[in-house]
Amino acid sequence: MNVRAVVANLRVRGRGVLKRRFGIDTRALAALRVSLGLLLLVDLFVRSRNLVAFYTDAGVLPRAVLREQFPGFARFSLHAISGAAWTQAVLFLLAGVAAVALLVGYRTRLATVASLALLVSLHARNPVVLNAGDSVLRRLLLWGLFLPLGERWSVDALRTAGGEARRRVVSLASAALLVQVVLVYFVNGLLKLRGDRWLAGDAVRVVFSLDQLTVLLGDVVARYPLVLELFDRVWLAAVLGSVLLVVLTGRARVAFAALFAAMHLGMAATMRLGIFPFVSVASLLPFLPGLVWDGATRRLAPVTRRLDADRVWNRLERTLPERSAPAVPPAVRRWRRRLVPAVVTCLLALVLVWNAASLGYAAVPDGVESVADPTERRWDMFAPEPRSTDGWYVVPGRVESGGRMDAFQRSPVRWERPPDVADAYPSHRWLVYLLDLQRPGSETLRPHFADYLCRRWNGAHEDDLTAVTVYYVEQPTRLDGPEPTNRVELGQYSCPGAKGT
Repeated sequence: MNVRAVVANLRVRGRGVLKRRFGIDTRALAALRVSLGLLLLVDLFVRSRNLVAFYTDAGVLPRAVLREQFPGFARFSLHAISGAAWTQAVLFLLAGVAAVALLVGYRTRLATVASLALLVSLHARNPVVLNAGDSVLRRLLLWGLFLPLGERWSVDALRTAGGEARRRVVSLASAALLVQVVLVYFVNGLLKLRGDRWLAGDAVRVVFSLDQLTVLLGDVVARYPLVLELFDRVWLAAVLGSVLLVVLTGRARVAFAALFAAMHLGMAATMRLGIFPFVSVASLLPFLPGLVWDGATRRLAPVTRRLDADRVWNRLERTLPERSAPAVPPAVRRWRRRLVPAVVTCLLALVLVWNAASLGYAAVPDGVESVADPTERRWDMFAPEPRSTDGWYVVPGRVESGGRMDAFQRSPVRWERPPDVADAYPSHRWLVYLLDLQRPGSETLRPHFADYLCRRWNGAHEDDLTAVTVYYVEQPTRLDGPEPTNRVELGQYSCPGAKGT
């Protein structure tokens, strides 16, 4: 037996196995790019509705408080250079332009860099309103820097002279992107195992008993406990078995990825989770093999023929000026070939250490704690346990005329449970912020919430607020039996600048 031949054969087979599992179809990368561009635009639009409240000095987190409470974040935020609304509007507009460029694939790498930099800056300006979807979105953009997102279905592809687009990309960066997505699920699954409710099968029932979260079909699904228990079992098994996303190939991988996508879309239809479900669906696109994109192309062929898409595409290709890649000196090419894998390796190692730290298996590097805490539970999506307390805010305020109004709801004070608790929160970002506000350790943020409510009211009414008291009406969740309410006073505050003060 020729040992060398056997070893060579094993190497070839091993490479083939790795390529099938860690390679990404370039059409999947194009679909990921388009999804990221759309998600960034939607996220910017939704955030812009609360631009003053969350990103200016007139809002709930002035820059002075940001620097005091989150010094590491403040250093990374371009949005913190000014507390004026117009500055934030300009930065939002620049981020929108970069997102559009990413969407259409115009100077894709530059657009990815700009989008990531502005997104990190925006997140650092107010970390109190972030959720798990924001974290995943940043990571997808980061790995996208090292992948050819613009090789297909892009302006860059039309403008590039010569050469055919690759069908598949196999690199350390493609492997890192897939591993990153699997880690998000797998670590979440391990954290769920540390709780009792997921193992007991009633965690999803508890989640759907939180009226803060349930929207659309959520109230309907909540009536079927057996269905919720089934979802509990299926989701826990899926996240724990998420490594199969890279182990499986072909149709089996498609089916498993489709299960995750269906669960995320179900979350979007039943719970108020912001962009998280849609970012998660986008993160699954790179797992889809060529057979999916070949099938989609065949099914769309009659539509494209009716629309004469090829003719339009060819005309657009002739209209755009060709762009040849600038000649790169051989020495620079050699350094780039060495540097990029080294950078990707270091980043992947950091991701692995970070996830190990979130599970308590590794120490956090010195200085990292000032920027973020990997054990922060709100990133873990109902792990190890879902919240067991529902609730809503009541902020009675005294006006100069002697009456009382709810400064948050801008209506007469009502203590009873709202018809729909989710409607008591203006948006998902407000829900995330206000849930943090009532937790121990957030006492320093509460006066600025009160100041914001006072300024908002007094800027729109002649009868000024002179003082407010912030209450959180909590209601413990009980799967069987009555759920009593308890008024928790979070603080009494005088309104700055009111005529009567």
